[in-house]
Amino acid sequence: MRRTQLAIVGLAFVVAGVVSLTRPSAPLEGAPVPHDIPADAIVRMFVKPEGDRLRLLVRVPLNTMQDIVFPTFGPGYLDIPEAEDEIRQGAMLWIGTPLQLFENGEPLPVPELVAALVSIPSDRSFTSYEAALEHVTGPPLAPETQLVWQQALLDILFEYPIASADSEFSMDPGLERLALRVNTILRFLPAEGAERLYQYTGHPGVVRLDPRWHQAAWRFVVLGFQHILDGIDHLLFLLCLVAPLRRIRSLVILVTAFTVAHSVTLAASAFNFAPNTLWFPPLVETLIAASIVYMALENIVGTKVKTRWIITFAFGLAHGFGFSFALRETMQFAGSHLVTSLLAFNVGVELGQLAALLIIVPALELLYRFAIREKIGNILLSALVAHTAWHWMTERWGVLTQYTFRWPVFDLGLLARTLALVALTLAVMGATWLVIGWIRRPEAGEPPEPTLRDS
Repeated sequence: MRRTQLAIVGLAFVVAGVVSLTRPSAPLEGAPVPHDIPADAIVRMFVKPEGDRLRLLVRVPLNTMQDIVFPTFGPGYLDIPEAEDEIRQGAMLWIGTPLQLFENGEPLPVPELVAALVSIPSDRSFTSYEAALEHVTGPPLAPETQLVWQQALLDILFEYPIASADSEFSMDPGLERLALRVNTILRFLPAEGAERLYQYTGHPGVVRLDPRWHQAAWRFVVLGFQHILDGIDHLLFLLCLVAPLRRIRSLVILVTAFTVAHSVTLAASAFNFAPNTLWFPPLVETLIAASIVYMALENIVGTKVKTRWIITFAFGLAHGFGFSFALRETMQFAGSHLVTSLLAFNVGVELGQLAALLIIVPALELLYRFAIREKIGNILLSALVAHTAWHWMTERWGVLTQYTFRWPVFDLGLLARTLALVALTLAVMGATWLVIGWIRRPEAGEPPEPTLRDS
């Protein structure tokens, strides 16, 4: 028994010793200090092809150079002369290696690190390409500068060999690991043409710095397709729209009305006809939730099918503004092809809707044929959707009420934009009414179209 107790005590001393050895201790003054991943970081970049070289200027916070231990002195001041090797190592490890540039679709080789130096937080040289280049290639800070290393900025100049300054260039940034949230401001200065500005958060994928029309179109087709499939509120609206009406003719009428309506407001928003106020996005999101509640309740209480397309058109206007919010942040990647990208995004949305309907309609047919009566199924399904959308509507209304509503300043420009939008909406709605009237003409011997009460 005594031997067992001694063994336990000995084991406890061993464990305590190991813990004391592995426990982090306070660093000595001047000793290198490791650091954690920063929460936020702002990256500024200039890309400029000139002759047979492409220059890339980058500014990042020094504390984004993770796993690089910088020498310090005093209470944490960066030892600038002693940190030169670590600075260059961090520049290549965290910027030069993960960031990939392409010329005509082919990856450029690993860049040459021309210069890397630290700057004080108040330095404003990265407001223009010329000032940034002059600063980065200039003299470093004085060795006696008392700069806390966590507050320092790292400025870098890379150069890549290229075939021609007139080539097509693209970039896969790969800098999203610098911090938990990375905001990038990228400026591309082509050999000919105006400067292009890109602002994004995280990883945007491959950025074509001066895209051709077909490249921009494909990007926005994919974006529209993904948006409709990721938007559960749009999918629930489609579900309520077609659940009781699965005849081909009825589907064509309703989907046409919805498509035309959201195309109008999507285009209007892209050309700045929508209100540019803080309360407008939460208002639209609330209306989208309300549209789902209404359509679900209409499925339960019943209504005439021939008037359903008008309600669908009205709610489609709200959904179009909702689509535009996803489009607004990415229009910068369209280059000079705004109209092409807008049409491509709309095509992507329609393809996404078609893909959703190809799943929803057959699934409902199987459900109502083998599992439950159609009328009961419509009521139960619509009740579940209405319950979900009601919670969305109340939550979004709560967000909307946090904003102070102010009418836009009334002037001739606002009046002209409003009248143009109203005229366009009425014209499109009239054309839609004519098309739908033609589609709804019954063929000889065809039974009359049912109402929702007959379902």
